[in-house]
Amino acid sequence: MKGNRRRRVSSDGAHWIPFVEKVTWPLLMLAVFFAAETGATSIGTWMNLGLQGLDVLHNPQAYLLGAQPLCSRLSGLSRGQTKLCYLYQDHMAHVARGARLGIHECQWQFTNRRWNCSTVDDSSVFGPMLSIGSREAAFAHAISAAGVVHTVSRGCRDGQLANCGCSQTARPRTLRRDWIWGGCGDNVEYGYRFTEGFVDVRERELNHPRGTRAQARKLMNLHNNEAGRRAVIRKIRVTCKCHGVSGSCSLVTCWQQLAPFREVGDYLKDKYDGATEVKINHRNKLQIRNPRYNLPTAEDLIYIDESPDYCVSNEKTGSLGTEGRVCNRTSLSTDGCNLMCCGRGYNTHKTTVKERCKCKFHWCCYVECKTCHYVLDIQSCK
Repeated sequence: MKGNRRRRVSSDGAHWIPFVEKVTWPLLMLAVFFAAETGATSIGTWMNLGLQGLDVLHNPQAYLLGAQPLCSRLSGLSRGQTKLCYLYQDHMAHVARGARLGIHECQWQFTNRRWNCSTVDDSSVFGPMLSIGSREAAFAHAISAAGVVHTVSRGCRDGQLANCGCSQTARPRTLRRDWIWGGCGDNVEYGYRFTEGFVDVRERELNHPRGTRAQARKLMNLHNNEAGRRAVIRKIRVTCKCHGVSGSCSLVTCWQQLAPFREVGDYLKDKYDGATEVKINHRNKLQIRNPRYNLPTAEDLIYIDESPDYCVSNEKTGSLGTEGRVCNRTSLSTDGCNLMCCGRGYNTHKTTVKERCKCKFHWCCYVECKTCHYVLDIQSCK
């Protein structure tokens, strides 16, 4: 599952980032086959499934006789992903939920940043920003892959997928002997492997000249996809429940359970803050740009391009700028007006807020509240 990482040092002292050895399994073999057969991907990204409102499980129209096949109607999929979609149609609702989960978590994590993970109304999801190999793109790939692992693993546990069921992971050695290892755990093993095959095939379809920036971006995306998948595994936990008469806890059953996705988002946000800049070398490998820094592991995020200036609007880079963004004049953090407004200053205007207040419980049985009006000062960037 974790793969073997070998640290190698070249003759000129550069540190190479070795590629993580993958788990061989049927879906990954199919993905590689499709990549060899196609050779090109469609415009957009599979993350667009998260914005399409796709829910196959509650969409019987998708299976009507004579209707256009479901997978051919999904924008953003590459050719290999479309073929995998035909083989695993019942998985696609979970892929869509995973993409949506990743987008929402990204927007929550970056609410108070200059780049706030805003989306656009096309199949690229994040607009031109995603075409830049920045640390923001690294986070977007990682959190989206993590979202799919999370939803597919949970779908297996809930019996919603034909190819998998409850987790079959081995009993932890640290578990007490008198506790039962059972229940129906989240099948993160299957979720990891399916996501690896489905998400990575998009990159593996592309055949770029060796040593080019396009090849570097391909390796960057593959690395960050893996980092996102491993983040879910890193945060998995063992959950136990007591059984017995009158809460005696005479029997304890334990199983494998996913952590709340917010913990995965927090973990990847830390990886974003410590992301490592890399470049491609003459051996077609990614190499850290500054040899004084530590070699990133398979769980770290990497990037090849500096982030664009998110202070001003720029259609070319996809930056929306921070003009008009709400800020906090008393904060010294990223939501503070000094940082958010990039030194341009801010405007202050008053707004009236209505809230329920002075609530009282009356016997029996209702709550009576008054409506209070508050005048607040709101700051927004110039």
